[in-house]
Amino acid sequence: MHVASFFENLPFSLLAALVWVLIAAAVGRRVHRHATIDVFWGAGFLVVLLESLVAALRLHPHLTALRYVVLALVAVWSLRLSIHLAIRQRGAKEDSRYVAIMAGAKGRNETLYAFKMIYGLQGLLLWFVSMPLEWIAFSAHLDWLVWPGLVVGVLGVFFEGVGDEQLRRFIADPANAGTTMNRGLWRYTRHPNYFGDALVWAGFYAIAVSSSWGFFTVLSPITMWWLLTSLSGKPMLERKLTKTRAGYQEYVATTSSFFPRPPKKLQGA
Repeated sequence: MHVASFFENLPFSLLAALVWVLIAAAVGRRVHRHATIDVFWGAGFLVVLLESLVAALRLHPHLTALRYVVLALVAVWSLRLSIHLAIRQRGAKEDSRYVAIMAGAKGRNETLYAFKMIYGLQGLLLWFVSMPLEWIAFSAHLDWLVWPGLVVGVLGVFFEGVGDEQLRRFIADPANAGTTMNRGLWRYTRHPNYFGDALVWAGFYAIAVSSSWGFFTVLSPITMWWLLTSLSGKPMLERKLTKTRAGYQEYVATTSSFFPRPPKKLQGA
């Protein structure tokens, strides 16, 4: 593991993340929708990994070829997510989350406020959460843990992708308007896409651990899991769906909040 090179590159990977969110901010300003940052979020991890790989190759041209397998997995996961969100946002109004955030501007310069509270913050998170990927980029050797890590990551991509597609088809059917999605993977967990995302990051972390001292990047996947389960993911979405989807409270009572399991039976049912 080229530890010194990893730490020396951190300012440059941070710069790559910040430049990426600046591009997102410019696009968001153009389309008048800050939710555009969600489209850039997934692809941003690929951007940071590519910056780290280029830096690693320049300094150490003979690093393990397995990094390119990881690059392929990151590319499939991140680009699928970004493309999915781009299609979903096409023609949509501003996301209520960002409306609530921007309400805090209260007469201040909205452009600067948006960069501080939306783009800059997400750029920092993007960079920090990417640490296992950056570590992998500078790893001279990956041991056997890379294989279960790849399997978990692929399973996560499958879970997330299938969950998103099932939900897309459900929403596209006018007969389902205002009702609760409880079919397919959504029968076993209320958030198969978030669960799949968590698996992806568990896989990336396992791959990082396959390199010496990679376990030190543990705060990155923990941060992602916290975001998904306790902050901007599951809680915010469920507060919204409780108000807008018929039968959602019953769905909450019978269906696992995160980890897949068979649905419960309601008492008296």
